[in-house]
Amino acid sequence: MAFENPSREQIRNILLESSVIAVVGLSDKPERTSYAVSEAMQRKGYRIVPVNPNATEILGEKSYPTLKDIPFPVDIVNVFRRSEFTPPVAEEAVAIGAKTLWLQLGIYNEEAANIASAGGLNVIMDRCIKVEI
Repeated sequence: MAFENPSREQIRNILLESSVIAVVGLSDKPERTSYAVSEAMQRKGYRIVPVNPNATEILGEKSYPTLKDIPFPVDIVNVFRRSEFTPPVAEEAVAIGAKTLWLQLGIYNEEAANIASAGGLNVIMDRCIKVEI
C-alpha cells in the first residue's frame, strides 16, 4: 500500500500540539534551506534543536551529534538528509519517543515511514514544515 500523508487538518493539529523540533541535518550556513526553514519555525515560537555532529551551536541552540544525545523530549524530528539516510533516523526517532517523523520536501522513504509508523509515530514525507504552518 502506498504511503499517504495525514490530512492537512491532522498536520495542523500535529503542529499545534508540538513545541520542540529536532532538526536532523540542520546546517549552520544561513544560505541553506534547513537553516532558513528552522529559523522561520523558531520565529513561530518552536524550540529548534539542531542535530549536526559538525556544529556546536546553530540558531542560538546547542547542537547535538545524534537524536539520542538530546536530554529532553522532542515532539517532531524534522529531517534534512537524503532519502537513503532516513531509515536510521526513523529508528532513532522511535527510540527517543518522538511523536512525529517529518521528512522535508523532496525526501521520501517507505522504509523510514514503516519504521516510524510501527513505532507509533505520525509520519509526514515530502512536505515543507514551513509551508504547512
